[in-house]
Amino acid sequence: MTVPGGESRSAAGGRNPWLIAIVVSIATFMLVLDTSIANVALRNIAGSLAAGMDESTWVITTYLVANSVIIPVSGWLTSIIGRKRYYMICVATFTLSSLLCGLAPNLPTLIAFRILQGLGGGGMAPSEQSILADTFPPEKRSQAFALYGIAVIVAPTVGPTIGGWLTDNFSWHWIFFINVPFGIMSLALVQWLVIEPDILERERRERLSKGLKVDWIGFILVAMALGCLEVFLDEGQRNDWFASTFITTFAAISAVSFLLLVPWEWTRRDPIVDIRLLFSRQFGMSFLVMMAVGAVLFSTTQLMPQLQQTTFDYTATLSGLSMMPGGIAMLMLMPISGFAAGFVQPRYLIMMGMSVVAVALWHMTSLTPDASFSYFAYARVFMMIGLPFLFIPISTAAYVGLPPQKTDQASSLINVARNIGGSIGVSLTNTVIAQNAQFHQSVLVGHTAQSSEAYQQTLRQVTDHFVAEGSPLVEARQQAVGWIGQEIGRQASLLAYVDVFFYCAVATAVLVPFALLLRPPKQAPAKR
Repeated sequence: MTVPGGESRSAAGGRNPWLIAIVVSIATFMLVLDTSIANVALRNIAGSLAAGMDESTWVITTYLVANSVIIPVSGWLTSIIGRKRYYMICVATFTLSSLLCGLAPNLPTLIAFRILQGLGGGGMAPSEQSILADTFPPEKRSQAFALYGIAVIVAPTVGPTIGGWLTDNFSWHWIFFINVPFGIMSLALVQWLVIEPDILERERRERLSKGLKVDWIGFILVAMALGCLEVFLDEGQRNDWFASTFITTFAAISAVSFLLLVPWEWTRRDPIVDIRLLFSRQFGMSFLVMMAVGAVLFSTTQLMPQLQQTTFDYTATLSGLSMMPGGIAMLMLMPISGFAAGFVQPRYLIMMGMSVVAVALWHMTSLTPDASFSYFAYARVFMMIGLPFLFIPISTAAYVGLPPQKTDQASSLINVARNIGGSIGVSLTNTVIAQNAQFHQSVLVGHTAQSSEAYQQTLRQVTDHFVAEGSPLVEARQQAVGWIGQEIGRQASLLAYVDVFFYCAVATAVLVPFALLLRPPKQAPAKR
């Protein structure tokens, strides 16, 4: 990408820019893969380190908190440290901390290294997207983001499969060790192939020559707002939300920090987070739509394996395999989406993608207790068909009309949108499942009255089954009552998942027309 003055901001130098896109996608795949496979191994981690499940969830929460704190300030750090240098520091930190996580002897040590891993991983994605946005001209960005998107969206799809296989056949330590070769390869290729453009280095030196002014208040407000929000969302359901003083305190700190952050950053000449970008029509709408995409992507990616393992007794490996066809479908559609984005306005592609996802979620409301493996596989494929037509157009539209010096800040904020959306989506869906499962269970229990002929008939049939298995009549009847109770719980849980799919379908459908608020690229020429 060349600015009007004739100087290039490209990280490719004289090399093929597609080579750079491939290089930065390696670390992306490693990062997103690690995020998705860690969820699968929580039970194993808890058992191996003699910790409870509630304690082991902090392995996920602390990583997300560290991630959410560093992402919004990555744009500022890039301008101070240098883009290539900052990116390599992040990759090295993530790789080293992954090795240390795998070697952790106890839970507190693992949590400490996960915080370090989150700090390293948080700065990678904004730097990568900034590199792509500056390396490719506007007319080719969609194809570049398509290649990058393969790593960003396909990794969560194959992550549960890889995580389940590693956990089932080796140990949880390998979900962290697997990052090390990828990290070393990424560092070597970035050092060899990626350059730091002269114009970026000159801008950095000019900025430092005026004296390094750190917006410490802004940084603290960002850390408190997003960090406390992440704890609130991730731990809220487990601690009964506002019935817990712990959760209420974090919610209050986050809310107050957000209220103070906006006016503070708005009035800074050199803000650590450029809040003004969110109030521009184009970038603001891209931010909101990316939040919605993050909510759908992350919540459904967690929901499907969770549903299969708790209600259908799938193993971690089998549930991961059911999601694999969706990843393959997305892999095939990413290049098509990138090509289409060069000819069709992003807002129309976004509308199409959201419509497909809404219909796919609506299809999931037909879920029954005897759903087969193929049902889940095809349902995932159906949903994945729409996502490439969301991620790429949004990533492309977000940079329309932005001046070159805003690229780093925009990349950071777009990643904040995806992460916050994902956290909100996962938190809301888990809350709805827990509450609606209780509701459906109370309704189903109402049909088990002694006067119910259907209940008595089922009780006789199940009792006869256990008698045929060799149990005495009295014991068989007790076993039958227990089996019916378990079946009621299973069906109540299934109905709660169906409710979530319905709510997600409606919410996605409602968002479809909002894509029209995005400006077409020709109406917002880039100021480059």
